[in-house]
Amino acid sequence: MKEEIIISGFGGQGVLSMGKLLAYAGLMEGKEVTWLPAYGPEQRGGTANVTVIISDTTISSPIVSTYSTAILLNQPSLERFTPCIRPGGKLIFDSYGIIAPPERDDIDLYRIDAMDAAATMKSIKTFNMFILGGLIRVLPIVSVDNIKKALLHTLPERHHHLIPMNEAALLKGMEIICKV
Repeated sequence: MKEEIIISGFGGQGVLSMGKLLAYAGLMEGKEVTWLPAYGPEQRGGTANVTVIISDTTISSPIVSTYSTAILLNQPSLERFTPCIRPGGKLIFDSYGIIAPPERDDIDLYRIDAMDAAATMKSIKTFNMFILGGLIRVLPIVSVDNIKKALLHTLPERHHHLIPMNEAALLKGMEIICKV
């Protein structure tokens, strides 16, 4: 098993945090992992992306040009990375940030209304956890339990009171993702 995942969106959407949680959970499961973030100087509000590779075997390079799975959370990311998804791959998107939905028939498309769910929960900061839950539902490369444990290790201690809300968002994300 080897999954090469790109997560891309605006800074502040939790893109890098999602990647970090995935990578940490993969490490806890004894898998080979790379985590390669990229963002401009305008981190909050500018475009940010992270490449995460999780594998059962040695990873030769953290840099890839095509991906097996993409989570694309805004139109610029969709336009830039959709062509980089390998045929047979997966694309997960939140309809809130997408003006023109993707039009490929050689990949599996999944929509998750994470922004709406986060608004319903009255916590926009849980947006990325809904997305991550959706990913784990369609691509179970790490366990939900290890994502929950990774929260304890990656979230600053001053925010540990938010863990129950993040865990609830993770589980709800697994329910609300749908194939397009």
